[in-house]
Amino acid sequence: MLSCNSQGSKQYQSDSTVVVNDSLSEKERFATAIAKPLISQRYSADPSVHVFEGKMFIYPSHDYDAGIPEKDDGSHFAMKDYYVYSLDSIGGEIKDYGIALQLKDVPWAEKQLWAPDAAFKNGKYYLYFPAKDKEGVFRIGVAESNHPHGPFKAHPDPMRYSFSIDPAVFTDTDGQSYMYFGGIWGGQLQKWASGSFDPDGSASDLEQDEQPALSPKIAKMDEGMTEFAEKPKDVLILDEHGQPLKGGDHERRFFEAAWMHKYQGKYYFSYSTGDTHLLCYAIGDNPYGPFTYQGVILKPVIGWTTHHAIMEFKGKWYLFYHDTELSEGKTHLRNVKVTELQYTPAGRIIPIDPYGQTVHAD
Repeated sequence: MLSCNSQGSKQYQSDSTVVVNDSLSEKERFATAIAKPLISQRYSADPSVHVFEGKMFIYPSHDYDAGIPEKDDGSHFAMKDYYVYSLDSIGGEIKDYGIALQLKDVPWAEKQLWAPDAAFKNGKYYLYFPAKDKEGVFRIGVAESNHPHGPFKAHPDPMRYSFSIDPAVFTDTDGQSYMYFGGIWGGQLQKWASGSFDPDGSASDLEQDEQPALSPKIAKMDEGMTEFAEKPKDVLILDEHGQPLKGGDHERRFFEAAWMHKYQGKYYFSYSTGDTHLLCYAIGDNPYGPFTYQGVILKPVIGWTTHHAIMEFKGKWYLFYHDTELSEGKTHLRNVKVTELQYTPAGRIIPIDPYGQTVHAD
């Protein structure tokens, strides 16, 4: 069992430009990694992290080799259960609580338990998860427990009006919760562009460079935390001129892995650009946005996909993410990592190179 590497703070100097040494081999880059895998007894990815009962609880997806050939629709990511972990402190030993939920115990789901999230309200803990239903359509389900580590009992049906992948639940300071979600291509978000599911909707906006980029979704949660209180709405991400990011802007546009956190009264919407493998963020004045693009949080990891969580613990901010160090670069066998996140006095996130140092931009 491995523990955190808390020495990543050496990399932060100022509002910076990240310099990546692409001449190094994967093995050499792993040797310079700013953090080590948190979990070594099994593969883990797509971390969601929340502070419950004074601890950091980690809700990742569980990678395993399903023997399915790699495809660009992600069907080889055939995850079938969730494990939950916790940390008392960064750098401390991680606690493994075992299986929290299994695919066979979700009545409506057929396959692919992808990236989950969790929330607490009304004395209950809620686990939110995407899975394909019997018709091959991604929906979002919810399961409940009396404990943050589970086990969780799934509701018999997916959430009404839910679709696509990557649920992320944010509870604001007024107690109202919201779910952000969506993922393009294998996550099927492009198949909902007309407002209903089109199984032949392969005309992804990845091929419509001059049109506004496909938007992630937001929906207010009901008081019971098990359904949406409204139909999902678009989350608009704008450029520096106040215009929606375009589909061809692959360095900045949304692809998947939405996350929301609040810092100094502002709402930070962060996400993965997918095919360019960046974690980026945009800032807004309320949970619905619009959000104005600000910059890169994390440069590409070794392992193709990128997915994250940002949270505060004991006065410091942390970025949880994944790469493929344990499997030596196998893209479907990933491991969760953590490093400190820092801000400039103006509230800009200082960008991170997962295998090197940031350098001040003169």
